[in-house]
Amino acid sequence: MQSLFQILMLILDIVWFFIIAHVIMSWLINFQVLNLRQPIVAQIWDGLNRILEPVYSRIRSILPAMGGLDLAPLVALVGVYAIRIILANNAGFFYGY
Repeated sequence: MQSLFQILMLILDIVWFFIIAHVIMSWLINFQVLNLRQPIVAQIWDGLNRILEPVYSRIRSILPAMGGLDLAPLVALVGVYAIRIILANNAGFFYGY
């Protein structure tokens, strides 16, 4: 069961990394540091959007309209961190104590 705990924590770390990478990349694209006409940038951006948009769309349907301010990534990060806290606080279940 310890392995299951570690795998779940690893998955949450990967999700955390994808969300952070998506946020930073969106800033760089909006400030025209990155150009979507570059093939590698477009592929990475498209991949991140395909992975994260289903999660963001569910969060956006719950959040009120903020007039151009997208809080879905922040809510997703808080959710991932909350799940990490819950798993860490219940780690005894995974270790069999």
